[in-house]
Amino acid sequence: MPIFTAPDGTELAYREAGEGEPLVVLPGGPLRASAYLGDLGGLAGRRRLILLDLRGTGGSARPADPATYRCDRQVDDVEALRVHLGRERLDVLAHSAGGSLAMLYAARHPHRVSGLVLVTVNPWALGRPATAGERLAAARLRRGEPWFDDAFPAFEAWLGGAGEADPAVVGPFFHGRWDDAARAHEAAADEQTCVEGEDRFLDPAAFDPPALRAALTRVTAPVLVLAGELDGGPRPERARLVADVFAHAEFAVQPGAGHYPWLDDPDRFAGRVGDFLEAAGRADAAPRD
Repeated sequence: MPIFTAPDGTELAYREAGEGEPLVVLPGGPLRASAYLGDLGGLAGRRRLILLDLRGTGGSARPADPATYRCDRQVDDVEALRVHLGRERLDVLAHSAGGSLAMLYAARHPHRVSGLVLVTVNPWALGRPATAGERLAAARLRRGEPWFDDAFPAFEAWLGGAGEADPAVVGPFFHGRWDDAARAHEAAADEQTCVEGEDRFLDPAAFDPPALRAALTRVTAPVLVLAGELDGGPRPERARLVADVFAHAEFAVQPGAGHYPWLDDPDRFAGRVGDFLEAAGRADAAPRD
């Protein structure tokens, strides 16, 4: 895996997949190694994916200072990656909790972002995360699935603070299709996640929602916010709140998708995101007055 050095000396790694114009990918979790993203449903057939392992995950080193797991402290890591890649501007795709990092990066470095894709992003950074009630409402959409009667009480208890839930039981609520690929995806989560930094990443002190909303209105790059129809964290209507803060944002809902839409319908996901990035690239290459 290619390695570069963050400003504080932490060695960070990234995976590469595909060819063509690079697309920097920021994982969610929070702090789950980028391996869970695979090739994003075949998106690597259209772009060269640069899948960053955030500090403490995958091939990246654990930092000397655990406080640097905090989301806002990792903005400098993304900027260091841009410099390492030798790019003036980046296309960035972020999933889930990685969307908070992407929004902070775009706010701090708006002229370094040429296109931004935010996939099933729960708007923690904007001070508007999904509620337990919204998650339960989304879960009830799955009533009638063969696993629902066993899974729903465990999911409800987990949301009520009853501790960790068994991914094999509650995992179906995060996927549009509970098949072998989804089961394997859930089973790998624990070993791919940096437990040391997981809670630190979304420390409320990392975010200043009013200042962030104001800064994001000044981002001129095109933005795609993609929600899953069946996702509870966020529901589509909450994901739309993310799109609303940008000046040039498209909002899309992938039918039948949960929190990982590239697993639920790879062709639809890769097609929608790939088409958006191609259009964003044409706009970025157009002559400016």
